[in-house]
Amino acid sequence: MKIDVKDVTMIYPSGKKALQNVSFSVESPDFVGILGPNGAGKSTLMKLMTAALRETRGKIELDGKSLLSQESMLKRNLGYLPQVFGLYDELTVWQFMDYMSALKGIKDKEEIEWALEQTGLKDKRKIRIGNLSGGQKQRVGIAQAIVGHPELMILDEPTVGLDPEERIRFRNIFSEMSRDRIVFLSTHIVDDVQAVCNRVLVIYGGKILFDGAPSDLIDSTVDHVGSYVRSLDEVIPEDCEIVSKVNTRNGVLTRIVGENLPDYVEKCEPTLEDAYLYTVAAHSRS
Repeated sequence: MKIDVKDVTMIYPSGKKALQNVSFSVESPDFVGILGPNGAGKSTLMKLMTAALRETRGKIELDGKSLLSQESMLKRNLGYLPQVFGLYDELTVWQFMDYMSALKGIKDKEEIEWALEQTGLKDKRKIRIGNLSGGQKQRVGIAQAIVGHPELMILDEPTVGLDPEERIRFRNIFSEMSRDRIVFLSTHIVDDVQAVCNRVLVIYGGKILFDGAPSDLIDSTVDHVGSYVRSLDEVIPEDCEIVSKVNTRNGVLTRIVGENLPDYVEKCEPTLEDAYLYTVAAHSRS
């Protein structure tokens, strides 16, 4: 499977430009992490790739043909978890999974059993969704996305509401599934992208600022990350952004990113979070 996004611009009826001339190609297997602040255009991009929205300009192709002309094939091979996922509270977990499987044309009930096993929901199969906790409902959303082993998985904040142990378990499941398919993962948890994705897209203001390996993004931030101890009322250096602050006996240990770090700042080895914040901050000031 191959997806080509070609010069896509998305303008909503309100006039808001959510995406501007976005282009990239993804071919199976690939695990792509999408990073960007709220309102950057991440969810819009994902909706376009599921044919839930239609682009204003440009085009999206699936295996060389228009995505819209391939919509029926796309639905059969798509596992999609939107950021806001509506569930049928009156249905049991099994009934809901059976319904979602039918929509995808999945007849093998063993596929449902597998998805429930992977998401730790086998003992919840007879419980109505309305009676589940928030974290359990999120697991139901993940289960319907992975049922049938879809060739294309698009996951928008899939681990929100899960505890750290569950989050790590699910990101490892997604990583395992990406070995022979395309997986898109949009998340605010940068560590998850660094841990499992082989490619990262950084989106800001509807534009792609970076497309490549996480290690390459990190390398671009060498010499632009540092830390120093400051007093509470001390001013942050100009053109720098705070990554973290930790209170210590001597003051506030502050980690910053910036184009030109002051001489008194001790340079640090960058992480993907540092690189992401540096890339976004540099663009926002340009």
